[in-house]
Amino acid sequence: MFDDKKLWKDRSVHRLKEFGVYLRYILNGHLVVVLLFLVGTAAFYYQNWISSLSREFPAEIIIAVILGIFLTHSPVYTFLLEADQVFLIPLEARLRSYFLRSGMLSLVFQGYILLMIFALVMPMYAHVSENGFQSFFIFLIILLVIKGWNIAVNWKIHYYVQPSVYTWDMIVRYFINVLFTFLLFKNAHILFLVLFAFIMASYYRSFYVRTKKMGLKWDLLIAQEEKRMASFYRLANLFTDVPKLKDTVKRRKWLDWLINRISFSQDKTFDYLYARTFLRSSDYLGLFIRLTVIGGFALYFISFGAGQIVLSLLFIYLTGFQLLPLWNHHQNKLWIDLYPVTHDQKTTAFHSLLMRILFIQSFIFTIIILFKGEWIFSLIILLSGLLFSFLFVNVYSKKRLKA
Repeated sequence: MFDDKKLWKDRSVHRLKEFGVYLRYILNGHLVVVLLFLVGTAAFYYQNWISSLSREFPAEIIIAVILGIFLTHSPVYTFLLEADQVFLIPLEARLRSYFLRSGMLSLVFQGYILLMIFALVMPMYAHVSENGFQSFFIFLIILLVIKGWNIAVNWKIHYYVQPSVYTWDMIVRYFINVLFTFLLFKNAHILFLVLFAFIMASYYRSFYVRTKKMGLKWDLLIAQEEKRMASFYRLANLFTDVPKLKDTVKRRKWLDWLINRISFSQDKTFDYLYARTFLRSSDYLGLFIRLTVIGGFALYFISFGAGQIVLSLLFIYLTGFQLLPLWNHHQNKLWIDLYPVTHDQKTTAFHSLLMRILFIQSFIFTIIILFKGEWIFSLIILLSGLLFSFLFVNVYSKKRLKA
């Protein structure tokens, strides 16, 4: 006898236990200490920035734009597996309570994230508004209701095949979320908010009516679930081996000129392999770009010289630390061991690539400080960045890889 309640309980408990196991590795890592330092530094500058705002500052618009992103992105965590395309599709009509529980759990998790983001932007609103923090809980309850509406609409969209429906839905819902949130924080008349509530209800009902006789797109739901888990596995893989992690490869032909610079000789075998892996596999290149962009923005807006130096070294460390798994990227490929190349050449190739990447990041941070006209600190950041990169590669990474 099929029991959807038991199925959902088994799936959700298993997934939460899996999260718990990997989170223990993540939270025990010393990377958390670095991130806490970054958060503390950001909070200090954020508080100073807020205290400098005038009453005319458009906080409501900025808050609406930021919250609109987190309101619009409202996936449903279904815990579906690839085999469900075969075994559960015939039982779709009996899985309503299963998906309802998934929606409620999604609201709880995403509501918690929304709470943190709202708590982050609320001081900005309290500083420029006469209401202060008095409306915090009222706003939060309304935002959670809007979040529930977004999750419900997003679920109905999964009955469609056309990609254009998903794109236009995201655009329309983001516009509605931003405008409603703006009016909410602007203390607009209650009639405007009621009007938008009616529009939102009508928007959901239009999809509800049209999807009554349609079936769920299981392949899309499963693909999204696997994509979310792959993102978490990649994060956990920075701290421990994750057997379930699947490699993803992207062809980036426009970067071939970097590979062509490597000489075609036997001793450069692993230079070529690691360079290709960095540019194509998983998120190594994307990780480098994200950390460099975030670090660059932070350096540009921080005016405290010593803070700039420390922050640049922290981002260089984060980049180097998160690129260390590149060393074991091909460990499960047996034919790699058949290469007529010594282990020392493999080690040298990896350290050489890691050194170049960190040097490039150091130069980028230096150029950003130069752009601000701070010549002395730019020179200090360059020298400290190069020295730190050298020590990280030749001391820290060698000990880390041997452990």
